Amino acid sequence: MRLWKTRQQRPLQASLAIDFLRFLLIVLFTVTVIIFGTYAFMQLDVAQKLQDYQLADPDLKTQASRYLDNPQSGPETAKLLRSEGWLEVLDSSKTVREVIGSKQDDPHSYTEEQLYTLLENDPDQAYYVSLADYQQDGFTGWLLLKLPRDRIDITINSYPFMSHVNQSVTFYIMLGAMLLLLLVVTYSYSVARRILKPLKTIIQGLKEMIQGNYSTRLTVHAEKEFEQMAETFNYMADMIERTTIAKQRAEDSKQRMIMDLSHDLKTPITSIQGYAQALYEGRVEDAERQRKYLLYIYNKSFQVTRLIQNMMELLKTDSPDFLLKMGRHELGDFLREIIAGAYGEIEQKQFTLRLEVPDHDVYAQFDPELLSRVVQNLIANALSYNPPGTTLRVGLATRPEAVVIEIADNGVGIPKELQATIFDPFVRGDEARTASGGTGLGLAIARKNTERMGGTLELSGSRQEVTVFTITIPL
Repeated sequence: MRLWKTRQQRPLQASLAIDFLRFLLIVLFTVTVIIFGTYAFMQLDVAQKLQDYQLADPDLKTQASRYLDNPQSGPETAKLLRSEGWLEVLDSSKTVREVIGSKQDDPHSYTEEQLYTLLENDPDQAYYVSLADYQQDGFTGWLLLKLPRDRIDITINSYPFMSHVNQSVTFYIMLGAMLLLLLVVTYSYSVARRILKPLKTIIQGLKEMIQGNYSTRLTVHAEKEFEQMAETFNYMADMIERTTIAKQRAEDSKQRMIMDLSHDLKTPITSIQGYAQALYEGRVEDAERQRKYLLYIYNKSFQVTRLIQNMMELLKTDSPDFLLKMGRHELGDFLREIIAGAYGEIEQKQFTLRLEVPDHDVYAQFDPELLSRVVQNLIANALSYNPPGTTLRVGLATRPEAVVIEIADNGVGIPKELQATIFDPFVRGDEARTASGGTGLGLAIARKNTERMGGTLELSGSRQEVTVFTITIPL
């Protein structure tokens, strides 16, 4: 069992949660790296700044104000002198009046600007400097402390040093903020792309559908919700495409049927009108010819009536109000009765009959009236379109989930160019549309009646039996 599902198997909510957890872990890792990196770099930076400095005496005071009580001989002064530092007493004009210790630089007087510069304690200065107001026995001036840089640790209160530290901290904070911003932008783009990419594919598919391209199908490699949407879209597109094709075929069939019906009605009606007019105008005086004209009119009117009846039956099978009388019936005796009714015509046409019906009972669900019409129509077609001496076979067989009725013959067969459309209305198996060719609706009605019962009617053939109509009915 797989504990980690692929993206296509996960719901979108789970994918977003996983992405957020990944993003959170990356952010935590980045923040940790930034904090420890900043600390490490600052340690290295501070160490670099302090590596040249050391304290000669850890208790050494580096502020001039700590020496005001007794600058000449106090204990703090002794520590300062041991560290090679010294004190200078300046008067109000900033001139050196007294040096306590060994002075190691040249200036014996200072300007105010020079003092300000010294008090900045630039790292490049040779001496560390501190200044304090000094008053003693009516004297007013300043006490200036100087200490060699190589004898003192850098002071935290030094402005240049703190300025450098602040700049480093600011730089690392800005770098961290930029990295976090980059992570947020990357995460947002990744999430947006994950959602928008399949949505764009689906939207494009919908646009194609709106434009009438019903063959559009979607392939989406994304989370489960998007794949379900794509599957639903493809199912909908497939149904619409099938419905559209079926509707177009029905419309084409309807138009063709109307044209064929008009053609088939026009010919006999025109003949009826011509013969009736001749009789009405008295142009036929011979009684025998009058009788022949009337018989011709009768036959043509019968043909028109049969065509209209077949047309009505075909339309009735498509009607939603058409009611079936389905039931479970035995097929063996059912077929024997139909053959018995047609046996006289079979003998008259000089056909050889082969009835292959099993001795045991065979039951199926069907409408007896509809199935009787179907079988009678197929037998009538075989008798109408084949010459004397043709062998007609009527067979019944069972399959695991259906029963099969076969009406087969070894006659002239149906032309290959007509086999694909033989079940369409007004198609006849004799190629030519002649008056003796029937209405051309029989096979169309037979297939529709079979399909209304849940079965199928198919055409096939072999060398021994060139025409085989197979009726399949569910058990």
